Order: sequence, then C-alpha cells, then structure tokens
Amino acid sequence: MLETFYSVRRIFFLIIAVIGVPVNLVAIVILSRRKCGLSSCTTRYLVAMATADLLAVTFDVVLWRVSYYYFPGTFLDITPVCSATSALGLAGTESSVWFTVTFTFDRFVAICCQKRKSTYCTGKIAAVVLTSTGVLLCFKNVPHFFRYRPVKVVGNIPWDCIRRPGYYTDPGWLGYRMFSTVLTPLLPFILIPLLNALTVRHILVTSRVRKGLRGQNKEKNGSDPEMESRRRSVILLLTISGNFIILWSVNVTEYLYNSSAGLDQNNYNDAEYIVEQSGYMLMILSCCTNTFIYGVTQSKFREQFISAAKYPLTSIIQLVNKQNI
Repeated sequence: MLETFYSVRRIFFLIIAVIGVPVNLVAIVILSRRKCGLSSCTTRYLVAMATADLLAVTFDVVLWRVSYYYFPGTFLDITPVCSATSALGLAGTESSVWFTVTFTFDRFVAICCQKRKSTYCTGKIAAVVLTSTGVLLCFKNVPHFFRYRPVKVVGNIPWDCIRRPGYYTDPGWLGYRMFSTVLTPLLPFILIPLLNALTVRHILVTSRVRKGLRGQNKEKNGSDPEMESRRRSVILLLTISGNFIILWSVNVTEYLYNSSAGLDQNNYNDAEYIVEQSGYMLMILSCCTNTFIYGVTQSKFREQFISAAKYPLTSIIQLVNKQNI
C-alpha cells in the first residue's frame, strides 16, 4: 500500500507543478490589469494571494519535490540550497494562508464597518498590510533553514537534506513547531469562520432592513445595486475561505488528533504516515485552486481568462493568414 501511495504522490506533485505555475501566473497577470471590475483594494489582496501560491508551488513543489523525484543529484540537492528552498516554500504557503485571513478581515470591515471602510479598505492600506505580513512570515520561517543537516559530504560539499535528530525532541524545536502550528493553520481556522459568520450575519440583518424600507417605498420589484454588490463580494469571500477550510481540514485534524493521542511524528506507522502526507498534498492543492474560484465566481475574470487562453491560437491564425496573402 505504501509503495502505491509513493507512486501516486510522485505523479500528484508533477501535476501540481505543471498546472500550478502557469495558472497562478495567468491569475497574477489578469488581476494586475485591473479589468475584472474589482476594487483596487480587493485586487491587491487577490494578486498577493496568487503570488504567494506561485511561490509555494515553485519552491515547495517544483524545486523541492519534483526535483527530488525526477532530477536527483542536481545543485538543488546541495544542503544549503535545499534548506533555503524548504524555508521559502513554507513562507509562501503561510503567506497564502495569512493573505486569505487579511482579505477576509478587509471584506469584514468593508461590509460591517462602514465608518472604517473609507480609511481601511484602500489600496495603500492593503499594500502596507500585505507587505508587513509577508516580511514577518519570511523572518518567522528563518529557523526552518537550520532544521536540516547534510546526508553526506562529497569534496567538502554537503549534499541532501535530512531533519536534525533533535527536531522532534529538542525543547527549542518543539516550542517553535508548536508556535508554527498555532500560527498556521490553527489560528486562521478560528479567525476565518468567525469573520465570515459576522459578515454573513450583518448582511442578513441589513438585507431584511433594506427590504422593509424598499417595501415601504413600494419598490419591491426594483433591483438593489448595493445588495447585489455585497452578494458578489460575499460569494467570492466565502468560496475562497471555504476552499482553505476544506483543503486544510485533514492537516489540522491530523495534528490535533496526534497531539491529543501523544503520537510521535518521527515514528508514524504506514497508515499515520499516509494520512499526514495526504493532508500535506491537499494543503499544496489549495495553492492551485484560487484561479478556478475566480473563474467560477467572477464573470469578468472569466472573460479575461478565456481571452488570454485564445490569444496564442488567434495570433497563430493571424500569422498564417498574413503569410498566405
């Protein structure tokens, strides 16, 4: 069973690498053009999330997993290089998670705190929040660079990365690992549903009030642009947040169960190892799904994506037609 799982995992990471990099690049380009009908603030959050996803896929999948499985023995296997790759991959993954949290909070303020909206929900504030969050998470993941030691030394060059023996037993590392897990993803697992619940509750209350007022004004059949805008915003918010919750749930559940049962991660049996790695694979998958979410929930993004997909084909057709004239 374990050998079959290894084969599936190997193919899975290759597929993620092939799909994840171009999909996130396309999302960054389309959103950066600002032709999707989104506010400057929302656009910056979505671009940041796509960029973090791209970094996670590039470092954690392409340069770490795919390189290990399909291109062993390259310079990427030198210990300092693979240590840096691992740390940057984790920084990208955690940035993606926390950019989702900051985006959720931004939409909460925009919808529920009208007095704060004009000062907080701006492109400038979004840039400050995203930059600060990204920098702090990069510094937070610096210790991950030092958790590996070389497997062998050839010609004074250390090769390959293996976790240090004390990573699972040393009090310092145990404390750091606990802090890392609480920060990502346990805390986001609490904040995102809480903020979404408050946002939806506010919209439902506001909707009932507005319907009552519009009924008094005999405009029951008229459209309500404000509520329609909020509806689209909430659909995007809940879909992105729900995607995070679903795809990270196995990882979180596995950690909570193992912590309560006192299981040693360094001595998992086959079933425990498969569950752990399955949670990790779903976590990585979450770095490739946001573009599809944008396409499903945002019609203008979908139009831009289809246009971008058609562009190479139309360019070839135009070139062939010119040559035949």
